[in-house]
Amino acid sequence: MSNTVSPGTVSPLARREESPVPVARRPRLTVLSGPSGVGKSTVVAHLRKAHPEVWLSVSATTRKPRPGEREGVQYFFVSDDEFDKLIANGELLEWAEFAGNRYGTPRRAVEDRLEAGEPVLLEIDLQGARLVRESMPDAQLVFLAPPSWEELVRRLTGRGTESPEVIERRLAAARVELAAEKEFDTTLVNTSVEDVARELLALLC
Repeated sequence: MSNTVSPGTVSPLARREESPVPVARRPRLTVLSGPSGVGKSTVVAHLRKAHPEVWLSVSATTRKPRPGEREGVQYFFVSDDEFDKLIANGELLEWAEFAGNRYGTPRRAVEDRLEAGEPVLLEIDLQGARLVRESMPDAQLVFLAPPSWEELVRRLTGRGTESPEVIERRLAAARVELAAEKEFDTTLVNTSVEDVARELLALLC
């Protein structure tokens, strides 16, 4: 059953810092997921701006680089053959195909960072989160939820550039994603980017 963490509560990180005998432990991989439009990327960007020591996993993709994208920063850009080898050798924690291109999370980089005692964050969709749970059962899955369905609808339709058919598909997908909340270990409600980033940091450390 998910444990909802409300912004403004006393941070578990703060409680640990007050302990006279801190206990060293290997951190768990933390996976942040949630419906499209809920603000995952915004929360992650805010957290890493304040805490650059938090390592965000970089995905491999068969997509060609866009202007301004750098190898190893936005993505690791690989060929279809190279991606096939990553799958065959079990080198991806999860992977999926989207819009004709494949995306996946390299396993070795994540495991190396965890072994070094560094907090590792992975921001992916629902399908990817489920696959990570299968390949790394001790991963911590965090669900980012909107304050309300009405607010999520506002965010998904706010651009005003999509057709009614596209909007309906996005809303239908969001309903499916919201229904998966019970599969996660913890839920954070995105009422404030600053508060949620602070609570996410507490879960990471």
